[in-house]
Amino acid sequence: MGSHFRSYIWDPVLIVSQIVLMQCIYYSFLGLWLAGVESLVQSSRSLDQIFSYELLGFATIQGRLSMMAFILNSLTSALGLWFFIRRGKQCLDFTVTVHFFHMIGCWIYNTHLPSTLSWWLVNGACMVLMAVLGEYLCMQTELRAIPVNSGPKSNL
Repeated sequence: MGSHFRSYIWDPVLIVSQIVLMQCIYYSFLGLWLAGVESLVQSSRSLDQIFSYELLGFATIQGRLSMMAFILNSLTSALGLWFFIRRGKQCLDFTVTVHFFHMIGCWIYNTHLPSTLSWWLVNGACMVLMAVLGEYLCMQTELRAIPVNSGPKSNL
């Protein structure tokens, strides 16, 4: 029989719980980044900063700061992939899932799909950044040398 090292077992409960965990990480850290970045300009906080596509833009200071928070959030979400998903092969799947649910949330919040180019560019860049960095970190962990015990052998 073949080796079962790192074999994949279908576990829907694990997958759903990882999706929920990644959504919690995504929105928790996005809220923290937005609060930190927006404290620089003393603006009011609301769900519009997370879900309203009209606020993301290059024209205003608030739009640029929100874009910076989304980019910083993709870095911390990549760390979430590294700590909790731990498989390079699954990083892209979870990244697309997180951003897909964010798009659905924006669609529900605004009652229509986001229509600004800046929203699509920012979320596309964040998706790429989160997936690539998460996959890189997971691969570094997966490729780490496995220590081999080179101690004295016992006589049997």
